Formats: sequence, structure tokens, C-alpha cells
Amino acid sequence: MDYNSSRKYLILPEYGRNVHKMVDYALTVEDRAQRNHVVKSIIAIMGNMYPHLRDVSDFRHKLWDHIAIMSDFNLDIDSPYEAPTREKLAEKPDRLPYSTKRIKYRHYGRTVEVLIAKAIALEDPKEKDALIIMIANHMKKSFLNWNKDSVPDEKIFKDLVALSKGKLEIPERLKLAEVKEREFVQKIKKKKNPRTDNRNDNKNDHRKFNKPRA
Repeated sequence: MDYNSSRKYLILPEYGRNVHKMVDYALTVEDRAQRNHVVKSIIAIMGNMYPHLRDVSDFRHKLWDHIAIMSDFNLDIDSPYEAPTREKLAEKPDRLPYSTKRIKYRHYGRTVEVLIAKAIALEDPKEKDALIIMIANHMKKSFLNWNKDSVPDEKIFKDLVALSKGKLEIPERLKLAEVKEREFVQKIKKKKNPRTDNRNDNKNDHRKFNKPRA
């Protein structure tokens, strides 16, 4: 019996064994022009396997890279793109820096601090007030995500001024939008499947009226 475990290892199994065999055949073609023609045919077959990716800008680039990988970087062809190397493929990405900057009020998040800095830099008073109102309403929603109880607007205004280090002033007679947390929770409860309750009622009725025979 010929088992897959005894066959050649597939470098990119998503293309299947037949495509790998085609690449192996391309390696045996001595004439360069003929070899390029064979590889282009293989590229067309690989592209037809994923037609939904045809509109992706770098899709064909990936196909040429994949055929180089399947040939173990031994295929000498005229590629329209720079051929990948084994060393380049083995490179590890640079480590992303992790922000260690302290957030004064974590329940508001880092984005609020960035928005407050933008509001401080604005010169137009109308734009500044509009941004302050938007920030304050967002802070109220963020606060209620952590604390389900109601929060007075004065608490939000106090925290906003503290975060801006006194550089922002709250517009007069500002009233924040009401966040109806209780109504939101009730809507979620209503979405629960009512069949469960009906099944329980049916079971109770069955037990109550259908008495076992003596």
C-alpha cells in the first residue's frame, strides 16, 4: 500500500500533491524558455484554486513566492518579482514595543487621554467645546462599563479636568447624554429563548395532571 506518510513531504499542503508534482517536473525541464512556460501554467492552476483572491493586489506575488518555496528555492526562472530566499523566509519579525506609559484612570482608557491632548491643542473654541462634549459622553459610557451604577455628570467633569491638568474648561450648562444601562440589560434578557420556559411549564403540567395509574 502506498500511504501518504511514505510519500514526499508537502511543503505547502494547501495546494495538494499534484501541484507539488508539477513543480518537481518543472525542475527537470532543461530549456529555460520551456521551464518558464511550465511555471506560468502552474501559476495559473494555483490561481484557479483560490479565485476569490484574484482581486487582492499581492496575490500573484504570493503565488510566485509559493512556487519558489515548493521547489525548495532551486527553481531557476524569470520571475516578475524578486525571488525569496531561505534566509529571508527564516527571519523573525521585529519585536513590537509594549507601551509602559501609566494610565491615570484605566476605566477611561488611553484613547481618552489622547483625545484630551487633541482638545487642548485646538484653537477654535467651537471645535474645542464640541470635542470636549464628545469626550465627556464617551467617558460616561466607559465609566458605566466598569460600574453599573449611575454616575453623576459632575464626576465626569471633574475627571476630565484632572486628566487635562486644568487646561480644559467644561462648557456652561452641559448635560451629558443619559446611558440607559437598565433598558440595555432588559433587551438582552428578552432575547433569551422563550422555549426553555415553555418546556419547563409543560413538564410541570404533565406532572400535575397526568397521575400514574395504580
